[in-house]
Amino acid sequence: MGRIKGALIGCGFFAVNQMHGWQDLPDVEIVAICDRDPERLRIVGDQFKTSRRYLSAEAMFADGGFDFVDIATTVGSHRALVELAASYKVPAICQKPFAPTLEDAEAMVKAADEAGIALMIHENFRWQTPMLAVKAVLASGAIGVPFWGRISFRSGFDVFSGQPYLAKGKRFIIEDLGIHSIDIARFLFGDASRMTARTARINPAIAGEDVATMLLDHDNGITSIVDVSYATKLPEEPFPETFVEVDGSEGTLRLGKDYRLTVHSSGGTKESVVAPNLLPWALRPWHNIQESVALIQKHWIERIASGQQPDTSGRDNLKTFALVEAAYLSAERGETIAVGDLLA
Repeated sequence: MGRIKGALIGCGFFAVNQMHGWQDLPDVEIVAICDRDPERLRIVGDQFKTSRRYLSAEAMFADGGFDFVDIATTVGSHRALVELAASYKVPAICQKPFAPTLEDAEAMVKAADEAGIALMIHENFRWQTPMLAVKAVLASGAIGVPFWGRISFRSGFDVFSGQPYLAKGKRFIIEDLGIHSIDIARFLFGDASRMTARTARINPAIAGEDVATMLLDHDNGITSIVDVSYATKLPEEPFPETFVEVDGSEGTLRLGKDYRLTVHSSGGTKESVVAPNLLPWALRPWHNIQESVALIQKHWIERIASGQQPDTSGRDNLKTFALVEAAYLSAERGETIAVGDLLA
């Protein structure tokens, strides 16, 4: 395709990681950026030497000159921006969570399909180096056929200082973090048809839930537990590591702290460290997430160059989003939810 040009909408806390990721990719250039806040626009524009700067997304699309758009805004603006991209037939990446409601998400997928454009959700956790290592072990058959799994993210890290809006929403940890963990469960164990969830709010200074425990019934018979917490005080803070446990017919897998992977089977026990790379622009402990940003962006470029759908396409992410909605509904009602009933 030659040099691929992109545009970025949203110059906030996380978008800087995306700009670094794009800068690292050969033959990719972000030629325009947009934000309603002039100061944030100036800071990111100056840092990455981007001369085309817009306060209006409509004006940026009208000027054109880019092959895709990276939408790094908060959830309330996603539908309007994806539909705007579709109206100009510009392939789009959309930050998670996909949309405020499942209805909005389905409308966005429909708009992209009708426009014939690729739509990818920036669901980057499955692209973390340790998650890819776990996936490779499962695919190798080293522990046989999995029948049980656990995806666990438990932390007391202050995420609110960098992203204060997280403390204000009525929905918090499932929508912001649990969505990643659920997507990892789908990535490792396949689609799930039933969801049972319980939630709690431990921190009185926030509006939403900061603890959630979810039980997923996967279509292939695997049972998985997804548990997330930002109220867990540990002697050693594990943020932002996700721990994984898998039991299989021939052995077990455990991904623990400091990215230590233990695979046990009849042939013995193998231990390794599957740590992420520390990219030149990354900072510990965020480097795991920051590397996954670069990896999902590389995947996006490869897929739009080949004309294939990305792994975390809008249509695929509807399944993750439906599980999120099912989790909230289950916690509210105190019952198990059939996920298929939520999808159109």
